[in-house]
Amino acid sequence: MNQLLIVDKAPRMNSREIAELVGSRHDNVRVAIERLAARGVVELPAMQEIPTATKPVAVYVFSGERGRRDSIVLVAQLSPEFTAALVDRWQALEAGKVPRLPQTLPEALRLAADLAEQNNQLQVVVSEQAPKVEALARIAEASGSMCLTDAAKHLGVKRCRLIEWMRENRWLYRREGSMRLLAYQPRLAAGLLDHKVSVIGKDDDGGDRLASSVRVTAKGLALLAQKLNAAPRFASGENVARNQSTVQQ
Repeated sequence: MNQLLIVDKAPRMNSREIAELVGSRHDNVRVAIERLAARGVVELPAMQEIPTATKPVAVYVFSGERGRRDSIVLVAQLSPEFTAALVDRWQALEAGKVPRLPQTLPEALRLAADLAEQNNQLQVVVSEQAPKVEALARIAEASGSMCLTDAAKHLGVKRCRLIEWMRENRWLYRREGSMRLLAYQPRLAAGLLDHKVSVIGKDDDGGDRLASSVRVTAKGLALLAQKLNAAPRFASGENVARNQSTVQQ
């Protein structure tokens, strides 16, 4: 006959949790426990009934150092590749990082209420962020490009600060001795930036003098909006998202 379960605050893990961890049927796990106990390999754990969505289920409960040791032996037999996962879970339990499963109906109801509240909070966050996400998606799908000055206006930051960030994060660079900004090749290949070539006059031989300028594509603008919003110095002062309505045009 199974021993009575002594309720304490020590980390515990039951046979149903182990069955879920290794992807096995709970009844098969219970049989494996009983066989190992009959052979004297493990100590037969205490049994307890836990509530489920349909009816209470009897489980074996592993607790303390002996329970930890026996559960590892059990999983090593059931599924050796999951032994490390079980050890990690015990460590998390002992550190208080894994919530204990409800043992009574009131505990189950409280857990359900807490989960419902967390879900409601998540829905609020999703609802608040949805317009921003949709706006960025529309920007990324748009065509064309714009100069750095216009990009800075749409992003709600000063042009000099935008250029400073883009240089620090390897979007733009200047050749030594030149003030002209150029795009890094990976940014061009990713379709984030573009070079526009324009005629600026005639050379001494009567040919066209050409110059290229960096342009920000729609895809690049959408990514810059995300990156700058995440940068503390931009998020606290100038609000990148405030001009999203302008960017959507």
